[in-house]
Amino acid sequence: MLPTDLIPKHHHKLYMNYVMFKCRITIIVLTVFTFLCFVSSVEAKSFKVASYNVENLFDLHTNGTEYPEYIPYTGYGWTRNIAAVKFTHIARVIKDLGSDVVALQEIESQRALMTLQKRLKAFGVNYPYVKIADFRDTVIKCAVLSKFPILMKEEILPDNSAARSILKVTLDIDGYQFIVFINHWKSKRGPESMRIDDAKALRKEIDKLQENVDFILIGDFNSNYNEYQTIRNSDRLNDTRGITGINHILKTIKGTDLVNEKILTKQPKDDYLYNLWLEVSNSRRWSYNFFGKKETPDNIIVSKGLYDNKGISYIDNSFNKFQADYLFKENAVYRWQRARSGKGRHLGEGYSDHLPISACFSTEPFQFKTNDGVFDDVDTVKSEKVEYSPCLLDLNNDNREKLMTVKGIGPVLSARIIGGRPYKEVDELIRVKGIGPKRLEKFRPYFYIGTDNP
Repeated sequence: MLPTDLIPKHHHKLYMNYVMFKCRITIIVLTVFTFLCFVSSVEAKSFKVASYNVENLFDLHTNGTEYPEYIPYTGYGWTRNIAAVKFTHIARVIKDLGSDVVALQEIESQRALMTLQKRLKAFGVNYPYVKIADFRDTVIKCAVLSKFPILMKEEILPDNSAARSILKVTLDIDGYQFIVFINHWKSKRGPESMRIDDAKALRKEIDKLQENVDFILIGDFNSNYNEYQTIRNSDRLNDTRGITGINHILKTIKGTDLVNEKILTKQPKDDYLYNLWLEVSNSRRWSYNFFGKKETPDNIIVSKGLYDNKGISYIDNSFNKFQADYLFKENAVYRWQRARSGKGRHLGEGYSDHLPISACFSTEPFQFKTNDGVFDDVDTVKSEKVEYSPCLLDLNNDNREKLMTVKGIGPVLSARIIGGRPYKEVDELIRVKGIGPKRLEKFRPYFYIGTDNP
């Protein structure tokens, strides 16, 4: 900057204005920089990851691999309107879960996954990133809904050709990589050796990872968190002399003890993994009720890397299962209903035979919390009030009060809808005064035509 006595007088005012302008710019830049530094230091990204076995979410296209009861338009009644009820109910659960990433099991196809994504978007929940494990043409598959970008999708193939692929996705969480392995192991219709095949394939992939990589194993393992104990009670399952996939192969057990957080964090390498079911009381350790026997086929298993001060960290004691009251009926899990004790026609009621589970993570360094837990030790959680009806509405028969449970439909519009009956399809709402293309798109997920409902 020049001394002012060297500046001609007629330029002095202009020069001083220039100096003042540069000072203001400098102050603004410094203020913005300070603010950004402050924000980055106090606002760490926290997010929730959930797992949900949705019990057979099928599309309405026949490709020859469906279970017989899900072949469209047969005596089982898997119709457009019944499928719409199922998709709506599953979307409701996922909406109320409030998770940023949802690992799914029992999705039939990419088409079914996209339909679920669209239904969620109609309810105001957007998961822009979706993937499905479709390399093997199995009837049902693992999939993922994510609000974070998916950097990479891979599929792990167990040696058993009938086994479902394990879906591996790498997520971008604010510049940090977070690996999620989504599982749906062989059911307990088969012995433990079949689940050993899944476990070995997964363990082999884990051993390829670098030390302290941030990853979780999640999904329906069809295995209890303490399978090494429960398998002793079944000669039919125990064809491996007590060796289990979830405990011995994945190494969630050390010696005769389940791996706890101390064992996990003090180990020199990443050999052992920690099952988050250990964070809740014994009475709450279940997500599936099989003829009165409560089990934990759904699991979230975490790695040592989530307990350090780098990258992604687990939020201690955040593990929980979702138990909204509408997921229960007569003290039992309100699974998807079919006539004839679950062997007949679809009834258009219920949700899934599994309860969702979830855990929270952060970009802040890991911190141990007390064992009090983030959530109360209760067996039933009241659902929050939602902005849509718990079930689809019959466009031709439901009364004004029920129509007005849909956000955006008031007394006047409900009267116009009733005055326009009968409707042959939901899209005929477009002829109702006050409903244009945008409103029709918003209302469509809430209705079905009653004549097609069994």
